[in-house]
Amino acid sequence: MGKILRITGPVVIAEGMKGTAMYELVRVGELGLIGEVIGLKGEQAIIQVYEETVGLRPGERVDPTGRPLSVELGPGLIGAIFDGIQRPLTEIRKEVGDFVTRGIFPPALPRDKKWEFVPTIKKGQEVRGGEVLGIVKETELVEQKILVPPDVSGRVTEIREGKFTVKEPIGEVSNGRKVELRLMHSWPVRRPRPYRKKLPPSEPLITGQRVADLLFPVVKGGTAAIPGGFGTGKTVFLHQTAKWSDAKVIVYVGCGERGNEMCDVLVHFPQLKDPKTGRPLMERTVLVANTSNMPVAAREASVYTGVTIAEYFRDMGYHVALMADSTSRWAEAMREISGRLEEMPGEEGFPAYLASRLAEFYERAGMVETLSGERGSLTILGAVSPPGGDFSEPVTQNTLRIVKVFWGLDSSLADRRHFPSVNWLTSYSLYLEDVQRWWGELGNWSELRKEAMSILQREAELLEIVRLVGPDALPEPDRALLEVARLIREDFLQQSAFDPVDTYCPPKKQLLMLQVILHFYKVAMDAVKEGVPVSRLRELPVLADIAHMKRLPEKEFLQQFDGMLRKIDEQIRGLK
Repeated sequence: MGKILRITGPVVIAEGMKGTAMYELVRVGELGLIGEVIGLKGEQAIIQVYEETVGLRPGERVDPTGRPLSVELGPGLIGAIFDGIQRPLTEIRKEVGDFVTRGIFPPALPRDKKWEFVPTIKKGQEVRGGEVLGIVKETELVEQKILVPPDVSGRVTEIREGKFTVKEPIGEVSNGRKVELRLMHSWPVRRPRPYRKKLPPSEPLITGQRVADLLFPVVKGGTAAIPGGFGTGKTVFLHQTAKWSDAKVIVYVGCGERGNEMCDVLVHFPQLKDPKTGRPLMERTVLVANTSNMPVAAREASVYTGVTIAEYFRDMGYHVALMADSTSRWAEAMREISGRLEEMPGEEGFPAYLASRLAEFYERAGMVETLSGERGSLTILGAVSPPGGDFSEPVTQNTLRIVKVFWGLDSSLADRRHFPSVNWLTSYSLYLEDVQRWWGELGNWSELRKEAMSILQREAELLEIVRLVGPDALPEPDRALLEVARLIREDFLQQSAFDPVDTYCPPKKQLLMLQVILHFYKVAMDAVKEGVPVSRLRELPVLADIAHMKRLPEKEFLQQFDGMLRKIDEQIRGLK
């Protein structure tokens, strides 16, 4: 047991801490506040306290727990909402009301609920860490595979079937010593969970957002950054991806964002239905909330809590997507704690180790072969909130050096109510070759994407000329290109999160919608070369049909697709 020597905001210096390890969990003061050792100097420990330190006094006790900051992994995670250090907020509300009382730390997983466990191994079988012991049907959408803890191996001397709580033994493994197996186990949040090997990515994470899926795709096991200024729609874009992406499990980390944004997730996710099964989306979602009015120190831990939970489901062989909103607030928490520790600051006051911490976080993504031989993935999507929308600030720049997809949100597009406000001229994806084969099975994605991007880039060049001399100075082919670029922007890239149909666009429909617009472009350019003025093209009734494509359900759109192409041909032919 140690004693508090000095208190500086969320950082406490304690003496008499001989034998304490780095990143060990401690209880601070008479209230038993949760803290983590982040520095050691002789018998003094520097402790990062995850709760308000108001009222603490020098001389109060500090009790080491002998274990690092860890999360509980097992049945009960899905549908739960935790704070940054995995305290269950719903349970805390039942115990003490709407405000979290200091020192309270109920178990993350319910201790009284019994789960139906069906073993998939037999007595006498040799097992290794990460192998599947059996199945628990946690929700209708997620069948939780109970894993042997990664650091346990040996021969199964006992295995039981039936209903158990997470703390009751379900079996026993012997390897010189006996180890009891339970439905849950703990894992340190700062230590990546092991796997056999990383695999090359080959399949896109379908989000249902056309600008992301078709122009700038991210793969399952990939990384993406979503930087944007205030009001550009970062949170809505992440919410859309969480709602509609084809990941099996979603882990949403509200890291320092406003409480109403997490509230929006809690209110809407139970009402929304999974597009494949019709079940509530909360049946495949885990929420980690550390909002802007919660302690700063816990914000730094929240991303590690989220990514460790995500790795656990990845180890079951599932495709998992983690959304961090926002990594800028996480970096600001690191900056504040670094300042309290009087460390030498780096650029703009951020700690010198900012880049390495960001890299450690994003490097935990990937498509892997799990310890049990299955194929699982963890995709990390991180929002970045640069002050004033300045992408040259340190968090954005260090993030862009790591991630392979950049969905840059543009304030000027948001001001024009163009959502998602992803700027197609500055955004990019380095996964185009990885997903080419997958998209190629649906259609000629690569050619359609190249042609669409070429039109949009040519439009940007022409708009510079228009600003100088006006649109009337352009030749007719260039005016026709501007009209088609408008169709791509307004009728394809623009997408309403609040429209019941347009909120999610399936991959096949995405390809065919773009094919319709580019078919119009080809036929219209031929007509313009034959002397048809662009003003007459703008009056064609088929343009209203093109604008309405996004609001047609996929089945209805596929039925009308061939007829729409014929209609374009007939109406433009009638102008010649």
